[in-house]
Amino acid sequence: MLVTILSRSHGDRNVYPSAGVLFVHVLEREHFKGEFPPYPKSGDASNDPITFNTNLMGYPDRPGWLRYIQRTPYGDGVLYGSPTPEHVGRPTVIEITAYNRRTFETARHNLVINIMATEEFPLPYQAEFYIKNMNVEEMLVSEVLGDFLGAVKNVWQPERLNAINITSALDRGGRVPLPINNLKEGVYVMVGADVPFSSCLREVESPHNQLRCSQEMEPAISCDKKFRAQFHIDWCKISLVDINKVVPVYITRPDPGTGILPDFGEYNPPSESLKSRDYFSDFLVTMAIPSAVALVLFFILGHIMCCRREGVEKRNMQTSDIQLVHHSAIQKSTKELRSMSKNREISWPLSTLPVFNPVSGEVVPPIHPDNYETTSMPLMQTQSNLQNQITIPQPRPSGDNYVMSTFRRLEVNGIPEERKVAEALNL
Repeated sequence: MLVTILSRSHGDRNVYPSAGVLFVHVLEREHFKGEFPPYPKSGDASNDPITFNTNLMGYPDRPGWLRYIQRTPYGDGVLYGSPTPEHVGRPTVIEITAYNRRTFETARHNLVINIMATEEFPLPYQAEFYIKNMNVEEMLVSEVLGDFLGAVKNVWQPERLNAINITSALDRGGRVPLPINNLKEGVYVMVGADVPFSSCLREVESPHNQLRCSQEMEPAISCDKKFRAQFHIDWCKISLVDINKVVPVYITRPDPGTGILPDFGEYNPPSESLKSRDYFSDFLVTMAIPSAVALVLFFILGHIMCCRREGVEKRNMQTSDIQLVHHSAIQKSTKELRSMSKNREISWPLSTLPVFNPVSGEVVPPIHPDNYETTSMPLMQTQSNLQNQITIPQPRPSGDNYVMSTFRRLEVNGIPEERKVAEALNL
């Protein structure tokens, strides 16, 4: 007997699913269309795209056992899942919000799920089938699910048979199929019964079939023809569980160390009325103290740089006279050389300029190293090195100017001072 609860969404309503039994709730678009304004033109078929959002009241998401699926905005949405015994006796309020994608209007209804306890839960023998040619929304249709449970009942022959849970293969790590050859995602269907597994279901555990499964070949199952007409079952992925033989595993929590905070239960957020806080003291600590330290360092550095200098007078007092004389002589000579270098005029080397005869007007080309011996030539050519040298008469100085020029020339040649004077007077 199928105990799966199917319901239609017609406003705020209460449903009473049983723990451990598949729960399915269909959100029909036709019901929510009446809450949105019709098309402007009368007589046009209203086919607005409508999507749904479901969440637990006061929370952003649904309970962990409840799933929701809607393929397109033009199809119905489906809530499905298997309630657990932990939720028995506690009403679960699900907020259902419908969005009209044409008019951007919304409509909201509440679904109250009252989970009931059952003496038959859990059924001791549970089998999970993997159906390759179905999607989860196709399997949730009551007629399709009823046909599958009927085929299982013919093979298993139990007194009580319930659909426990339905899971998409994508939730188990499966891949999205390619959009070719009408491929499906696949779905896992878990059913429970009160009698041991039949011999047909046990055939998959034989060594021969296990070998064929390891070689990625289909096992030989005698009762597969009872499913093949509508459901393509992967018998290598079937799971048979006997709850009576399952050994419970108790996991002891390790003793937390000093770095783990104790468990304080649920998070308790602060109240909405928060007290005002004075940040002036924080400002003083953050800005005033670093500024005071920087100011002290500034005064210390300024005292070292400006107030502890020896000065020029103190330095000269501690320096010997001969060093001061040498230093002043070097400075004086340096200044004199710099002043002389600023006043001199630098002309081009004569070797790079043509020689001009002011009498005849003849221009002699400059000397090139290709026509002369370069080993004995000076680096800088002068008029004395040129072959066609023209001597230009120079006016002879007279009077005191001539005597002074002669005295300087004799001084340069190293002649004693008395002889310099005599020769200068004779001249």
